[in-house]
Amino acid sequence: MIKILVDDASPVEYDQDKVSKFIGKSRAYITNSLRLLSLPEDVLNLIRETKLTPGHAKVLVGISNSSHLARKIVDKRLSVRQAENLVRLLKSNKKNNLIESSPFELVSAPKSPSNLPEVLSPEDVEQLLNFKPSNLIEIRDMAIVELMYSSGLRVSETVNINMGDFEEDMTFLRVLGKGAKTRIVPLGRFAVTAINNWIIEREKILTKSEALFLNSKGARLSIRSVQLRLKKMATKQGLPPIHPHMLRHSFATHMLESSGDLRTIQELLGHSSLSTTQIYTKLDYQHLVKIYDQAHPRAKK
Repeated sequence: MIKILVDDASPVEYDQDKVSKFIGKSRAYITNSLRLLSLPEDVLNLIRETKLTPGHAKVLVGISNSSHLARKIVDKRLSVRQAENLVRLLKSNKKNNLIESSPFELVSAPKSPSNLPEVLSPEDVEQLLNFKPSNLIEIRDMAIVELMYSSGLRVSETVNINMGDFEEDMTFLRVLGKGAKTRIVPLGRFAVTAINNWIIEREKILTKSEALFLNSKGARLSIRSVQLRLKKMATKQGLPPIHPHMLRHSFATHMLESSGDLRTIQELLGHSSLSTTQIYTKLDYQHLVKIYDQAHPRAKK
C-alpha cells in the first residue's frame, strides 16, 4: 500500500493499481519508481540533477556500494547497457571471490568528438578586410587583422610584437611563439601597408613602450582588447562574431587549399609537431568534397 498526502488532510492509502490510474502511469512504472526510493540519498540526488538516469539507477537497486558505483557510472559516462554488464560482472566475481580490482578500471570513457577549427571563407575574409577605418583606433585594428591573417599569428604573439621585430624593410617579422621559440614569418603587402598606416598614427601617442600595438593610453594592447575590437569590427561588416584564432585557422586552411604544402604551413604557424598542423587537412578534404560535388558530373544529384 502507498500513502498519499492530499493537501493538509490525513494521508490516504492506495494500492499500486489505484496509484497507476491516479497519475496515468503503468503499474510497472510505479513499481520501478518505488524501488528507486530504496537507493541512498546521494544516488537519488544524482537522479534529481539528471546526472543519472532512472535506467542507470535501476541497475543499482540492491547493490551494497551503490553510491560508489553511481559516481563511477557518472564519471565514466557509461551507457545503461555498460552499467548492467559491469554490475553483473561485479556480482559474479563477488560470488566466486574473484574480485581483486574494480571492473570500472577496464572501462574508458567515450572519446569526445574532435572539433574542427572554425574557419572563415575567403569571401568572409574579403568582407572583413574591406573595412574602412575612420580614426586612429580603427587604423590600428585594421593593421592587427591584416597582420594576423597575413602571417597566421596567435593573438598573444600579435600583442607582444615590438617595433624592432621587423626585418629586411618589413618583408619579414620575428615572432616569439609558444615555449619562447622564435620564428621568422613573411608579411604580405596588404599587411605591410596597414602596419605602415598604423605606425604613422602611433607617433601621435605619447609613449615609451616598444610595443607595436598600443591602447589609447600608450600601453601595450591586451589580448582581451583585441578580442573585443575584432568582434566589433566583424559586426560593423555584417559578419557574425569573430574571435582572433579564426584568422589564424583561416590563414592555415586557405594556404593549404592553395599550396598543399603542409610542412611550410607547420613552420609558419610555429607548430612543433606536424600532427598538430594536420587538423587543417580535414578541413581541406571538406573543401575538396564540396568542389567535387559541385563540379563532377557523376556527383550531381
